[in-house]
Amino acid sequence: MTNQSPLIRIGLIVYLVLFFTYLLGPLVLMSITAFNSASFPQVMPWEVFTFEWFRVLFNDDKILYGLFNSFRIGLLTIILSVTMGLAGALILTQVWPKMRATYYTILIAPILIPGVVLGISTLVFWGRVNTWLGLSSDSLLQNGIFLTVLGQSTFIASYCMLVFVARLQRYDNGLTEAALDLGATHVQAFRKIQLPFLYPAIASASVLALLASFENYNTTTFTFLTYPTLTIVLAQKVRLGINPSISALAFLIVCITVFFALVHEVRTRRAQLAIANGAPVGAVSGGFRLPKFLVADPATIVLVLFVGAAVLTIGFAQVYDPEPAKALFLKEKRAAQQKRIQELRERNAARARQRLMKGPDIFSTKKKKSSGGGGIFSTDNLGKVAPGKTAPAAKPKAKTPYGSVFDTNNLGKVAPDEKKK
Repeated sequence: MTNQSPLIRIGLIVYLVLFFTYLLGPLVLMSITAFNSASFPQVMPWEVFTFEWFRVLFNDDKILYGLFNSFRIGLLTIILSVTMGLAGALILTQVWPKMRATYYTILIAPILIPGVVLGISTLVFWGRVNTWLGLSSDSLLQNGIFLTVLGQSTFIASYCMLVFVARLQRYDNGLTEAALDLGATHVQAFRKIQLPFLYPAIASASVLALLASFENYNTTTFTFLTYPTLTIVLAQKVRLGINPSISALAFLIVCITVFFALVHEVRTRRAQLAIANGAPVGAVSGGFRLPKFLVADPATIVLVLFVGAAVLTIGFAQVYDPEPAKALFLKEKRAAQQKRIQELRERNAARARQRLMKGPDIFSTKKKKSSGGGGIFSTDNLGKVAPGKTAPAAKPKAKTPYGSVFDTNNLGKVAPDEKKK
């Protein structure tokens, strides 16, 4: 790395900038639109800085209800998926080696199945079971939360199983065997030795299950019934029309994600320092020494700044009034519209004066250019006879056995027999 040429370093920096711009650019733009007073999410043209879309978000009952359902379903999905994933991983480590590949394929298969198929199959299967048991449509088997949790857990449990398998690969089975030799039962050996070793994997699998459940749409769209999740509510709003309150929600989700990521980083760094038994802490130049936890852990500084910025922003939102700025913006907008209307009127008046100054010649018809066909396609020649030719004589009408009773010239005339009467 130290022997790289400046050109390679510049190329690497440009690549990283483009990569993170592509990755984070949409999130940054969406976060900015949450503070624009325009009724549609947009960055340009910028109108007025405001926090009103956050108030709209917190007053939207549908979004709040969908968020509540998402957390309920997520917690239940965590319990079911982590339990099934842990059981599958433990069986995978104990199963006969020749069957391990087949068993692993079976456990991993739900990840490869489309979410639409999982949602439809969950709905149809439990609907048939409900019918066979003779239950009503209001039973537990036809509850939206029950169906959604089962539908999501079918593939989220596979993700959890992979997390536990990765952790169990570093587990020393000799610890369990030693506990069994000392008289412990299998349950005691698992609870006292193996389960504490799996605590980090349980935490990781729980976070993974919650995030996978929270953002799932393909499976949930068939199973939610009367309990729409946040993704379902957002999809319905997109079809009917959205406002920047969706951007405000996205901004809050990004901030919460960043906060917990910083907290996790701080806890990890502090654990590493504790294991190292007090790493040397540097000092700031000038004789001033920062607190130990700040100097040793830059993530803590970022976390403190982040929390401070959040508190200041919330306090500023309580006292900030965008109405004067909105009134000024509307005044400037009307003035700009009036200016454009006046310019358009002046332009039309100038065109009218130019026409009057040129006189009536501009209204005279121009001589049409003659085509090679001699005007045979002109509409003025319809019904005329070509020069040098006479009009063909009219053909006599053919006699019919009905005596021209269908002739249109007889309309309105009285039949000879009727006259005698």
